Amino acid sequence: MGVEGVGWGSALASLMFIWAVARQYFPYGPLYMYFHKYIDKVWRFFYPYIEITFQEYTGERMRRSEVYATIRTYLSTNAAQQAKRLVAADHADKDHKHGLLLSLDDFEQVTDDFDGAKFWWTSQKKKTQRSIVSWYPSQEEPRYYRLTLHRRNRHLVDDYLRHVRDRGKEIEVSSRQRKLFTNNPSTNWYGYRRSVWSHMVFEHPATFNTLAMEPGKKEEILLDLDKFRTGKDFYRKIGKPWKRGYLLYGPPGTGKSTMIAAMANHLDYDIYDLELTAVKDNTELRKLLIETTPKSLIVIEDIDCSEDLSGKRKKKAAEEDESDQNPPHPPGARKEEDKKISKVTLSGLLNFIDGLWSSCGGERLIVFTTNHVEKLDPALIRRGRMDKHIELSYCCYEIFKVLAKNYLGVDSGHPLFETVRVLLGECKITPADVAENLMPKSYNTEEAGENIRQCLQGLIEALKKTKEDEFIQAEESSKKEGEEKAEGKEKTEGKEKMEGKEKTEGKEKTEGKETVKEASSKDISNGF
Repeated sequence: MGVEGVGWGSALASLMFIWAVARQYFPYGPLYMYFHKYIDKVWRFFYPYIEITFQEYTGERMRRSEVYATIRTYLSTNAAQQAKRLVAADHADKDHKHGLLLSLDDFEQVTDDFDGAKFWWTSQKKKTQRSIVSWYPSQEEPRYYRLTLHRRNRHLVDDYLRHVRDRGKEIEVSSRQRKLFTNNPSTNWYGYRRSVWSHMVFEHPATFNTLAMEPGKKEEILLDLDKFRTGKDFYRKIGKPWKRGYLLYGPPGTGKSTMIAAMANHLDYDIYDLELTAVKDNTELRKLLIETTPKSLIVIEDIDCSEDLSGKRKKKAAEEDESDQNPPHPPGARKEEDKKISKVTLSGLLNFIDGLWSSCGGERLIVFTTNHVEKLDPALIRRGRMDKHIELSYCCYEIFKVLAKNYLGVDSGHPLFETVRVLLGECKITPADVAENLMPKSYNTEEAGENIRQCLQGLIEALKKTKEDEFIQAEESSKKEGEEKAEGKEKTEGKEKMEGKEKTEGKEKTEGKETVKEASSKDISNGF
């Protein structure tokens, strides 16, 4: 690039000097614009290169450009060999030879060859022209990449950029770190450093191989996930957004959160853990949806606790109306409380998972978890919104065998397994409780046999105790039910006696009135 432009160096330098001097005598105005127009044409005539700029942030929402991120990844492959100043970040692959991902530092340049032509990449940063005194952190200066090529290679631009995009995507897949996101308060959503979501690296080790679940149900879920991942063309053909809803329900400790981690690891997706109580209204909820990326799971755990999403909302509204008429606090304090209360409605949540805005982006799973599925509004969990309902229940023998293999390394051949199988059929215990009892007392391989025996014996004792507790609880419940029935019977009998007594007294009063009436009639007739 520098060699081919040397011939015109002195001419361009002279031209720029003359232009700088002329600007002092021709202030900004019509004359300035006239000269600027023709000088720009002269400059472009002599300058034999084409420049293309790729901004870091684009669009009305100032969202980070995916093209910018892909170029950054692509340049990381040859930046270490050419550039003198680099920026290092953690690499997703811990076994990588450097353990770091290198990229260009600001104002650094590298050369790339493609199809016999040279392309120059420069990392640039826009410097702010004025300093602002503020109590808040300064805004990050926007960055961009500039691609420079000779005009005779212009016909290669499309092919070269396609090559950069495809190669960058390949590198992203190989070095990608899965992330766990959570939503921030809306006060942090503005400026270049604004962050709708904050994140950390997701390193949960759960997989479907270690997931405590019946093999048949596990295989069914895996087939469904794989079918979704490869279903882009199918969803387009049937005219539906490329998304799918999963409802995980069951008692606490049955592995709902672990299954979400296994799903993310199987699909290689990010996780967006949405906390509904931190969302002020439906508009913020929509904003959060827009800021999620494809290849992600959007998770709302314990949705029955996050918001009142049942018919009780009307009752709550009525109570609020009544409290407005008799306010217990000053008006100002009430306004402050209202600012902290989430006003996300059932309608807003339905639009979030199944409305027009849900079609922004693609390849996303929406996952709800709940301990009490009966508390949720049927409109929220119907098919089409929550497409697949998965019940995670108490531990059975099949689940126990998976846990025994994970924790103790034994298959179904131990003499104590039969005792465990019988007890599991006679009581209810969660997989989390079973796993806790199977935790080895020592990791010494020489004591493995003794560890297995102690853990299984401890589990058997826990199962027996659970069985006894359930029996006692059932007896107490039966006794309480009998007492309630007896009490109800006594109340009914007492009520019947009271009604009979009232009827008798009423009859006696009626007869007495009739007797008095007859006597009065006789006295009147005797008087005549």
